[in-house]
Amino acid sequence: MKRKKTFRTRCETARDFPIEKALAKLGHFPTRTSVKEAWFPSPFRSETQASFKVSRTLNRWYDHGAGKGGNVIDLVCLLNRSSVREALDWLENGQISLSFHQQLFNGFAEEGIKIRDVRLLGHKALQEYVEKRGISLSTALGLCREVHYSLRDSMYFAIGLQNDSHGWELRNKYVKNSSAPKDMTYFNYGKRRLIVTEGMFDILSLLERDKKLRDENDLLILNSLAFVEKIPGLFENYESIDFYLDNDKAGKRAVGILMEQCPKCRDLSNLYKDFKDVNAWWMSIKR
Repeated sequence: MKRKKTFRTRCETARDFPIEKALAKLGHFPTRTSVKEAWFPSPFRSETQASFKVSRTLNRWYDHGAGKGGNVIDLVCLLNRSSVREALDWLENGQISLSFHQQLFNGFAEEGIKIRDVRLLGHKALQEYVEKRGISLSTALGLCREVHYSLRDSMYFAIGLQNDSHGWELRNKYVKNSSAPKDMTYFNYGKRRLIVTEGMFDILSLLERDKKLRDENDLLILNSLAFVEKIPGLFENYESIDFYLDNDKAGKRAVGILMEQCPKCRDLSNLYKDFKDVNAWWMSIKR
């Protein structure tokens, strides 16, 4: 007869669950990684520089901005506002507690960002920010919106790109953020060619460069390289797939893997070979 796990045994087993995997399931992704650690924008507040560290060797987290840390169970309890037993259920079975599921019904976790209003891009500060990135207002209006959101009882506003799970990528002069759930953004216009970028300003740069791009291509913005594994299923619908990912090891590795799987894929990063990404290249041209 199979012995029932004790509460202590469950805790010991759950502590081995990778913190990065738990954060990804909750819509949080690292901005930089190394063999030993990963750095995230804190899932507890809005910030411009990542201050939340995950030790890959110890499987522990530490929030430098708050001065606290712990194991994966502690983190899930804080983010889900759940009990230890609920956190164990979530880690063991991938089940979201009823209270947390209700929080996600409209797409946003209670502990994180709450979208308050979505409107046409009209705020002067956001328009100036878009133009500083080399993008005209008319191009930005084609894909983006002005999003007002709250976090820890404070109100913020940003340029927003909605993803396929109804979360938002949020950008302004000071903050690079996103609301849960995290996902990629796919514009399916029924074309036979697909363009793939890593971020919203990369695709906006390409659209600014070629005003007819949307007339001939579908568009896919990954919003995170974590979603690369989701896109091969789209390939059969297209005659060609052009990648404009970041000029770093992660971007190159992702494109290399996809090109091995599908001969229709092309790496077009040579266009901006001396720059980190498409937008950095485009801003240099517009200056």
